[in-house]
Amino acid sequence: MTAGPVSDYEVKGIKPCIPGRKSRCAPVKYDKRRYRHRNHIEIMFARLKDWRRVAIRYDWCPTVFFSAIALAATVLFWL
Repeated sequence: MTAGPVSDYEVKGIKPCIPGRKSRCAPVKYDKRRYRHRNHIEIMFARLKDWRRVAIRYDWCPTVFFSAIALAATVLFWL
């Protein structure tokens, strides 16, 4: 049995990209470039959730739903 969620992810081969707290005794190694890209992805999802149609998922058909996501992402990209 592993100690904590980070150890569980490392067993599966997933590397953490979240920095540890400053008050932590042993610093956690993380990839700063990956953390920066992760932040961009989180911002993109937050902006997509501003679109009510995407956040609530009015469209139950996957094709129409993905089309709405593509449209929202395109509009957000150009704004």
